[in-house]
Amino acid sequence: MAARERRHGARKAIFDPVHGPISLDGLALDLIGTPEFQRLWGVRQTGFAHLVFPGANHTRLEHSLGTYWVAGRFAERLGLGEREAQRLTSGALLHDLGHGPFSHTLDGPMEEVLGHGHEAVSREWITGTGAGSSSAIPGILRRHGVDPESVADLVDPEVGRRRSWASALLHGAVDADRIDYLQRDAHYTGVAHGAIDAVRLLDTVRVVGGRLVFAEKGRSALEGFLVGRTLMYSTVYFHKTVRSAEVMAQAAVERQAGYPERARDEFRWTDGELLVRLADLGGTSRALVRALTERRLYKRAYGWRELSGAARRAWHRLARRPGERRALEDEAAAHLGAAAGSVLIDLEVLEARDDPSEDWGKVGLSVGRSVTYPFRTEGPWRALAARPPGEWSVSVYVAPRYRSAATRWLERDPRAVP
Repeated sequence: MAARERRHGARKAIFDPVHGPISLDGLALDLIGTPEFQRLWGVRQTGFAHLVFPGANHTRLEHSLGTYWVAGRFAERLGLGEREAQRLTSGALLHDLGHGPFSHTLDGPMEEVLGHGHEAVSREWITGTGAGSSSAIPGILRRHGVDPESVADLVDPEVGRRRSWASALLHGAVDADRIDYLQRDAHYTGVAHGAIDAVRLLDTVRVVGGRLVFAEKGRSALEGFLVGRTLMYSTVYFHKTVRSAEVMAQAAVERQAGYPERARDEFRWTDGELLVRLADLGGTSRALVRALTERRLYKRAYGWRELSGAARRAWHRLARRPGERRALEDEAAAHLGAAAGSVLIDLEVLEARDDPSEDWGKVGLSVGRSVTYPFRTEGPWRALAARPPGEWSVSVYVAPRYRSAATRWLERDPRAVP
């Protein structure tokens, strides 16, 4: 559908399986009609989770519509004016434009190749800068009286800068993004953990002293949200078989001829385009893609749950130097007499363990003008907030035929890698 300006006041509604009818105004309809947004039909919301949970075929487009709906409810509850509400809901609708194929699966290669993550790519499309210079989105926003830069600041907030409470509605421990995806992913995977009390969360949100907080009566909903978020990560997003497929897809991109320069445009593709084009390249990339599409997934041969300080620092260094990590993978493959690409190392859980972005210590509860921060203190809720998303800090995945040999080798000499 080509983007065009709707008449003022034009509205349509779509039916969503999670939230029910979602009403879309003229601005939202214009944004949805752009090629950049329509591409999200072809990007699975949960990467390769469908290989474990067959119903998980929902897309980033559905999630973006759902986040738009939740942001609209936040705007109503907080009494935002029309312009501020449009800024917030536009940011919610556009927040995932920059995702590569299979969503977070290619976050590592994207950082290596482009030097930034998907939020910065979303900013380019929203503002019409850099790789997004051909985007119609900034013009649409301006015609409706919304500043593209202000929307981009919600989607891609500046690191180190104090964020406003409005920014926390899209980038907070409890935000519109998470309220939608926990429910949506639970619905499509069939995993009940994401069944949070979104109605209560939306009803109890407040702004006190320039900070986004929740009324004390919403505490049980917050605690349920924390439980749901923690269990969905360990059950779905970091399931060992899902991680196997995702490191295979990452390796298929990283091991193509001409990488990294050749991969620059691949982050704009859909899931299907990526798989077809990588398979056409032949070599290791083709072998990995065929194994993915035929569900011949790599097996976890060994893992480290807890790491000493020195080992943790060594693995973190490899996470930030992907070329060295690939060289180590190939050394291990050679030790097993296997081809390059037969051994893959997953460091995503380690990185997520030390990610400070989801700081539950900032989640406040209000009684009148007084605000407390119950998740800062030691106790079961703080422990749950800090719980790692996966059981293994580092995992080694290998082609199935080499699993036994790799396991025996690493059990005898666990320091062989790294």
